[in-house]
Amino acid sequence: MVTLEPPARDPERLGEVVQLLEALVADQVAPAAALEPPAGLVQQDHADQSAETPVGSASVEAELRAWWRADAGAGTDAMLERLLARHREPHRRYHGVAHVRAVVGRCRTLLATVPVPDPGAVCLAAWYHDAVYDPRAEPGANEAASARLAVADLTALGFPAERCAEVARLVELTAGHEVDDGDQAGAVLVDADLAVLGAEPGAYSAYVAGVRAEYAHVDEAAWRIGRAAVLRRLLALDPLLRTPPMQSTVARARANLTAELASLTA
Repeated sequence: MVTLEPPARDPERLGEVVQLLEALVADQVAPAAALEPPAGLVQQDHADQSAETPVGSASVEAELRAWWRADAGAGTDAMLERLLARHREPHRRYHGVAHVRAVVGRCRTLLATVPVPDPGAVCLAAWYHDAVYDPRAEPGANEAASARLAVADLTALGFPAERCAEVARLVELTAGHEVDDGDQAGAVLVDADLAVLGAEPGAYSAYVAGVRAEYAHVDEAAWRIGRAAVLRRLLALDPLLRTPPMQSTVARARANLTAELASLTA
């Protein structure tokens, strides 16, 4: 397979774009179609769902508030609204409220069967992992800024420094999705973040289209080169997904990645 050559007119700009697109490893998130129940319900492969309840519906808003209160405590709804306002920014075509709902829900489901030292920290990290999202930012900058915001907000709510530090650590893991052996908390968050890779082809295509729209400022040649680099990096992850409940989707994830890579490099 042959990648497209950089446009000769502006190689320095292309290099910057490719670096930004390689950071899209951090953008592999649970799809809007993959909506999860609260912890305690039976684990399902929700990546197969073909539709979702509209995010603006009263039932969804109530669900989000209930999850947030369970994770952050009562009397914190104003902070939730500020966080959701970030996810409603107009440049977010994929990483919006449906996205954060999907990732938080996936974490809650995985935590029902995967033991971790501090489940609350994992859920809080899911809420904040894309709180700051600027497609033009330098690689890792969004995650670092999101981690700082999480620490500031959670400290203001009175969470201990140890939990704030763990939330920040987990948020920053989503920049590269590399998890140390034995880091079950990291495995849960990263698997939730990468859940879209194992979606049905239609849902996977919708995810790719959404991310491409967020990078509309990148020309097609640069997109193909940078995105192909991202896909190769993801295919090189071993394991790609770490938690036992996600193993049933690994083959489909690799098939989706391979098919997309072929479409970019044909």
